Amino acid sequence: MAQNAPRGNKSGRGQPRQREEVELLDRLVGINRVSKVVKGGRNFSFAALVVVGDGRGRVGFGTGKAREVPEAIRKATEDAKKKMIRVPLRDGRTLHHDIVGHYGAGNVILRSAPAGTGVIAGGPMRAIFETMGVQDVVAKSNGTANPHNMIKATFDALKRCASPRSVASRRGLKVSEIVTRRGDSDVVVSAGKE
Repeated sequence: MAQNAPRGNKSGRGQPRQREEVELLDRLVGINRVSKVVKGGRNFSFAALVVVGDGRGRVGFGTGKAREVPEAIRKATEDAKKKMIRVPLRDGRTLHHDIVGHYGAGNVILRSAPAGTGVIAGGPMRAIFETMGVQDVVAKSNGTANPHNMIKATFDALKRCASPRSVASRRGLKVSEIVTRRGDSDVVVSAGKE
């Protein structure tokens, strides 16, 4: 029984968190007015879709529904903060490699780009990249223009993104053995642009 005695407050309960709170950027992607038909007529409410990111590789999206627009946006922002993911970025400005993502009828292609390209993406995908902190990327959406499906397809692609360090540790190789191949593909991409 002596082993079950309290050993101090190691869990940190009751103490304020020492973790710094990072300033989060949020972008409203869309608002829909939805109605429910009831006996006395129609009840209107608003559904909001929000993207939240820290500008350093963390990003999330969320939805919220309420009778008033500000309340729906607040709920969506809270939902997005809970569902944030970390995406590895090359030089803190672009993706490490090209990726394809699918969700429902949404198909997206995300391509890494050289410095100075900018964010070439439309609508909901642009909101994701700007809040995530990506400065150079080329993105194309094939299929649906529904913002919900486009965002979910983009997140499907971003979850598959891997850094050379993580791939090297999985394969038991050195990072230099993987990155040298990327140098060859960069030469091909720049030759194709001329």
